[in-house]
Amino acid sequence: MAKSNSTSISRQKEIISAAIDVFAEMGYYRATTAKVAERAGISQPYVFRFFASKEALLIEALKVSFDRIAESFQMVIQSASSEMLEQELIEAYSRIMTEYRSETLLQMQAQTIRDDAVAHVMKEGFSVIRKMVYEAFRKANIGKPSEKTLLFLARGMLCNVAMALDLPELMKIDD
Repeated sequence: MAKSNSTSISRQKEIISAAIDVFAEMGYYRATTAKVAERAGISQPYVFRFFASKEALLIEALKVSFDRIAESFQMVIQSASSEMLEQELIEAYSRIMTEYRSETLLQMQAQTIRDDAVAHVMKEGFSVIRKMVYEAFRKANIGKPSEKTLLFLARGMLCNVAMALDLPELMKIDD
């Protein structure tokens, strides 16, 4: 029974991974569960064994992407010195953007989806990240933690745009 359950969990993760890539490449509205199934190397009905709808699959994909950011940030927060906290958070996010580019693109697209369930997941995900960063800055005695959090998140959004447009000069800082 345990093997069947672990196989099922593994298959579900493969489907989510395929969905992240397909949604990021095609856009949520153009993507189909048939394309997700093809990318995962399974039949379309098998996708529906795990997810009731394309929207349910999108919601799980978004949760995975936000969980990845939260877990990465939590590791930094637990180990970084106050002096290096912000820089290490920036580096952690940069690694995520490089290694999980499709997740970043997916989140960017999902910001424009007006479906209530999707909007809720987006709001919840950003709220968790914002609170985590704010609390870390506050506990590290970083001055103006609300403002620092706002600027950190704004920089992250600009990084997303620069990456999506392949326009790194958006992030260039002249010294």
